[in-house]
Amino acid sequence: MTDAVTVVVPTRDRHHLVTEAIDSALAQRDVPVEVLVVDDGSRDPVLLPADPRLRVVRHLRSRGVSAARNLGISLASTRFLAFLDDDDRVHPDWLSRSLEVHASTDAPEPIGVLSSVAVVDEHGDTREVRTPPRLLPRGCRFSLEPLEPGRSYFSKQTLVVPREALLAVDGFDESFRSRVVTELFWRLNAVCSLVGVEDVTYELRAHDGPRLSGDPQLRQASFQQLLDVHGELLATYPTAFARLLAEHARTSARDGRYLAAASAAARSLRLAPLRPLRHARRDRRTS
Repeated sequence: MTDAVTVVVPTRDRHHLVTEAIDSALAQRDVPVEVLVVDDGSRDPVLLPADPRLRVVRHLRSRGVSAARNLGISLASTRFLAFLDDDDRVHPDWLSRSLEVHASTDAPEPIGVLSSVAVVDEHGDTREVRTPPRLLPRGCRFSLEPLEPGRSYFSKQTLVVPREALLAVDGFDESFRSRVVTELFWRLNAVCSLVGVEDVTYELRAHDGPRLSGDPQLRQASFQQLLDVHGELLATYPTAFARLLAEHARTSARDGRYLAAASAAARSLRLAPLRPLRHARRDRRTS
């Protein structure tokens, strides 16, 4: 019998979007699915039609997306877990294809599976496709390893993984308010192989609505927290560390945080003198 999967959908005050996300998760083919919606303190509680495959739980006050995802992890009743943002949607073969790959790969266990992401505009037209790395065996560090041409680290949304692997790393770190998934994947890949496939299974909506990652102050604080918590790890990946600093410099300059931009750029150039900021712009488009 095919393993069942719990799809955790955190949401807050986006009732007009979350219904479509839920419908796409419930439309999965050939895989028993439980959709667990975590309402993170919406002003008006999320109310959904009755469906035996659907559960809604609620934080009385907002605790953040990491806490919402962790609640989903703790309540899931299946071997496998996946996550779906409330403003995105998935293709009907997302879970079946992921479990097929999980069963056929010889990568070291436990194994998480990633698939390709299509970034779509408000008309549903595809702007770009992000294809994950083919294989990062257990013991690697996602997004810090060298990347094959044509592959992207910006495909983390598609993860389908055994629940035990997430429990082994204590889930999402709720002290982070930005860089949350990046930080999780560094810890997860250390104990879990990640296998990537080219199939597009996930549609990420590019829109002008509010996003946590769009808060410049949070970005600055979380980036410094990332360096404080994972400084020793980053020091073992100087090229990747330089790229991370260069990307942060570019983002900081765009936000008008020029002192932070100058500091990050100078540190990046000390680590990798031949890697100027223009390379960071190229990497952002391709990875």
